[in-house]
Amino acid sequence: MSLLAYLTSPAGLRRVLWADALSGTGSAALHLLFAGSLASLLGLPAGLLLASGAVLLVYVALAGSLALQVTPSRTALVLLALGNFAWVAACLALLFGGLVSPTPLGQAYIVVQAVAVLVLAELQWMALRRAGTRSLA
Repeated sequence: MSLLAYLTSPAGLRRVLWADALSGTGSAALHLLFAGSLASLLGLPAGLLLASGAVLLVYVALAGSLALQVTPSRTALVLLALGNFAWVAACLALLFGGLVSPTPLGQAYIVVQAVAVLVLAELQWMALRRAGTRSLA
């Protein structure tokens, strides 16, 4: 079985969900605990970092609860994957929208987040497509 096939299998999907929950927890902790320091390093508003940290906590709760389920809800998985795709779109808006002026380190931080979240979102979406009519609740 290839790595891609494994990661989009039911057992692999649970690992992807755990990776999503753990990475989201790390980002939420960084944003909530170090918003002031990160704001100056990244060139992003502290309020934006605090708000994104709070949003991530809700997201992490959903990802973690799905990772605990043997057969997660298809609807919840769709919402989770769409949330990830929305996060990627928000990252692109931050980079190219002109609303903020991130430092070069901030630009790199946003790109790394966008790429990591895009990979997770695509794996989740592929697992949903692969499951098709199989029993995802």
